[in-house]
Formats: sequence, C-alpha cells, structure tokens
Amino acid sequence: MGYIILSIPVFFLLIGAELLWSAWTHRKVYTFPDLIANIGCGIGSQVVGAFTKAAIFGVYLWTYDHLRVFTLPANVLIWVITFLLVDLGYYWFHRLSHEVNFLWAAHIVHHQSEEYNLSVALRQSWWQGLFSFWFYLPIAVLGVHPVVILTVGALNTLYQFWIHTRAIGRMGWLEHVFNTPSHHRVHHGSDPKYLDRNHAGSLIIWDKLFGTFQPEEEEPVYGITTPLRSWDPVWANFHYWADLVALARRCTALGDKVRVFLKPPGWRPADLGGRERPKEHDRTNYLKYSTDAGANARRYVLVQFFLLLAVTSLFLFKQDSLPIWGAWVLAGIIVLWVMGLGLVLEGRRGALTLEAVRVLLFTGAGIAVWMSVLGWSWWCAVIIFLGAASMIHLTALSGEGEVAGQ
Repeated sequence: MGYIILSIPVFFLLIGAELLWSAWTHRKVYTFPDLIANIGCGIGSQVVGAFTKAAIFGVYLWTYDHLRVFTLPANVLIWVITFLLVDLGYYWFHRLSHEVNFLWAAHIVHHQSEEYNLSVALRQSWWQGLFSFWFYLPIAVLGVHPVVILTVGALNTLYQFWIHTRAIGRMGWLEHVFNTPSHHRVHHGSDPKYLDRNHAGSLIIWDKLFGTFQPEEEEPVYGITTPLRSWDPVWANFHYWADLVALARRCTALGDKVRVFLKPPGWRPADLGGRERPKEHDRTNYLKYSTDAGANARRYVLVQFFLLLAVTSLFLFKQDSLPIWGAWVLAGIIVLWVMGLGLVLEGRRGALTLEAVRVLLFTGAGIAVWMSVLGWSWWCAVIIFLGAASMIHLTALSGEGEVAGQ
C-alpha cells in the first residue's frame, strides 16, 4: 500500500484543522465548491494511478535490471544521495511542466484553483505520473533500487502537502534552504512576476541555483492566467488538451501544428498573432469564479461526497481482490461521480439526470461487484438503500428546481 494512500486520513485531519483556523481568524481561504473539486481531482488521480503504478514500477525494474551501471547498497549515504537526485529530477520535471505545452497540459490541473489551502495539494492531474517518472529513470541506471527511488519520491510528495497553506508566514533561516509555504504561494500565483517561479519540491536551492527563484512580496492572485471556471474534475483534466488540439487545427504549417505541443504556454505562430503575454490583474475588480446551486443541492453534494470517499477508500484498499472487470467498472463510476458532483455545483442543465444515471449504475454495479467477491450479504442491502435514498433526494431537488437550468 502506497505512502500517499496511507496518509489520506492525516491529510483530511490537517484540512479540518485549517478549516477551523480559517473560521477562527475570519479568513475565507476555503469555498465549498472549490474544496469538492480539489478533492475530486485527487480522487481521480488515485483511481487512475491504481491502473498505471504497476506499469511504471515495471519500467523502473526493467531499467534497473538491464541498464544499471553500478549496484548501490541501500545505506544511509545512498538514501541521502537519492533524496538529492530525486529532488533535482523533480525540479526539472516541474520546471519543464511550466515551459512545454504537452507537459503543462498534464500539470495545469494542480494550478487551477483560485484558492490556496491544503486541499489544493490534493488537486492532482490524472496523467502527470505518466510523464514525471521518466525524469527519475537515470537514478535507476546509476544503480539505485526502484523501491528506494519510489519511496523517496513518495516522501518528497508528502513533504509538499503542508506548504499549500496561508496559515504559515515566513520561516526564518529555513527559507534559504527548504521549500516553504511562502515560496510555494509564489509558485501558485498567476501574476506575471510570479509565473514559472519556485519549482522546488523539498529544497529551494535548485531555484536559486538555476535562476528561477522569486521571493514572496504581495500575496499572489492564485490560479491560472485564464481561469478554468468549472468545478468538474473531468473537464479540468482535459480542457487544456482540447485547447492545444484546437490551436493545432488552426495552424496552417505542419511544423507549427507540432510546435503547439512543444512550445511554452501562450505560444502562437506569427500568422495567428504571435505569443500571448500574461497581463497584470486588476486586483480591485478581480472576481473569483463562484456559483450557487442552492442549499439543498449543497447538502446533496456533501452527503454524496462522504459516500464517494468511502467507496473510493474501499476501491483503493481492496483493488487487488476485485475482479478486473469490477475494478474498471468501479473506477468508471467514481470518475462519473466526481464529474456529476461538479456539474451539480455549477448548476448545469442535465446534471441531475447524469447523477440519476450514475446512482443507478452505482447501485447495480456495486451489488454485482460485491456479490462476485463475497456473495450476497447485508452490505448489498445497504447499497440498495443508499441508491434509493440518493434517488429520492435527486427527485426532491429536481422538483424544487434547486439546480439552475432544471
């Protein structure tokens, strides 16, 4: 079981503590739709990762078995060296993810939130893992065992959770060596002077060494230069790919169609106006994306969100015991689930219909998967009850017209 999955209860405990701090200090650092969307992206990342991590580990193991130059022992010195190499590899992957369009398309999800809080740390791309691990393969070539590399990589990821907060200011001498909340707030800023700065994982020394360091001055405007304006995690993971494909189709030269994916964000060929430069925000008139689907719709989403967390946890902890078809079906329902909750929060037309379809699929597939593993039990009755209760709540929402567009 991965370190990230085992750390999920701690993540939620700390998010709860930050919510209390936000209420105590009267600083509005959370909004309900943004919180649901952030964790929805994280849920999707873990579900997709359940199908890709074995293949990634296989590539590491093959590289180690066939291409390694040395066979290095897993002693303290090698662990320290691996930590430095993984952190350096992360810096370059992270930096290039802001400088190369197809990598940015896989990373942009993490930057879409216009808030800055611990839930943003969980807002992860569903595809980034397929691009990032290549930057660590040279460490396996050197002779470091894949288990050491992946363990250090997981610890590097865990470190970065706590720096996604506005509750901690400057941290004295630690700012000179480590990545801190202050440094990382800069990285999430969409102000022109903050863009593409502070790419560090654990150590800020790489940004200072390679010229990408920017200290925090005024608090950033968080998010991306063109706001996503959606709570749907599925669209969050595909919208920039769609933008790149649309731009490539507009290009007349074949070379420009390819360059669209290799050039930095904002690049355009000369015949389409040339590169688009980011603009300064008008802070006095800047409005974050906001929707209000109604109090009953929010209650529905909250109840479904906790149920989603339970089902996702069951999937992640029991995936090895599920039949292959059951794992794929359950994963698909979870993806449809996070999408549906986002659309309900947006008040989209057809959102309740989509949710009704998803509830029916969840009820039927849930019973089928459960019976294939354990046979009929009282849990099947629980699934039927939850499906029926959800349908009743959806019917009430539809009748009240709570969701805009219904």
